[in-house]
Amino acid sequence: MADTASPGTVLITGTTSGVGLQASRALVERGWTVITANRDPVRAAAAAEGLGVASDRLHHLRMDLGDLDSVRSGVETLIASVGLSLDALVINAAVYKPSLKEPERSPQGYEISMATNHLGHFLLIQMLLPELQNSSHPSRRVVILGTVTANSKELGGKIPIPAPADLGDLSGFAAGFKAPIAMANGKAFKPGKAYKDSKLCNMITTQELHRRLHGSTGIVFSSLYPGCVADSPLFRNTPRLFQKIFPWFQKKITGGYVSQALAGERVAQVVADPAFAASGVHWSWGNRQSKEGKQFSQELSDKASNPATAAKLWETSLQLVGLRGDGGIHR
Repeated sequence: MADTASPGTVLITGTTSGVGLQASRALVERGWTVITANRDPVRAAAAAEGLGVASDRLHHLRMDLGDLDSVRSGVETLIASVGLSLDALVINAAVYKPSLKEPERSPQGYEISMATNHLGHFLLIQMLLPELQNSSHPSRRVVILGTVTANSKELGGKIPIPAPADLGDLSGFAAGFKAPIAMANGKAFKPGKAYKDSKLCNMITTQELHRRLHGSTGIVFSSLYPGCVADSPLFRNTPRLFQKIFPWFQKKITGGYVSQALAGERVAQVVADPAFAASGVHWSWGNRQSKEGKQFSQELSDKASNPATAAKLWETSLQLVGLRGDGGIHR
């Protein structure tokens, strides 16, 4: 295990299974206290117990990232009741529903993958930034899970099925992002692309947080692609045949397969290890996995790193989550 900074307290979204659950385990083993944020805290606790994660290092918070009101109430509960300083935040929870024929909507009327993967997390980050700024931990961090399919600098991001990630001019966001609008660019609904777009928003948000806030706060903002977790519960809504073939293909053909446990360990490294203290970096281990493979800073596409796009995404996202004019962090 790499050298780590002193243990702190981290909030991780989406820990009932998969990478988030494994990251919780890896961080608790490093001595960290983990606050989990999930729609079902009882299920989160049972999943952690099933892995043998020490319960005295865990606090479970009810929060539905697809519902902005739930995010607000969850943060209020965290601040009022948990009684812990927050030192790091991991943005992990995601939904992927590629078989939808029509857009599913959040309680606020937004397309569900964008609502959960981007907007709920965007609000969560904004609300918790003051807590992170107040932390005395030597290495305060916000870590956001990205994906290869939203970065056209990589082969996985060039795949045109159903379409590459592309926010266009964000006209859908600017118009309010409610029915009949279901895509950030205002065009026709494509569920697989909606997921890719939401993850592109995650990666853009990381870059914009770094540009706006790293210098003034000292918080490290980074994203990562831990490798292809081809058997992730994220794919639970894909056809059964895909769920069988995709892991085999990644293991035997591409060499890109990464286990949930290894992906969770990599998330923990980005949170805790001094080697990952650089802000504004998108960490990757490459499209092909080798036993001793090391992390590196992956170049992002212009769509993910363009400052003008990022500024517009920031401003329209503030409006969609209801923070404009109410004291949110609008730098």
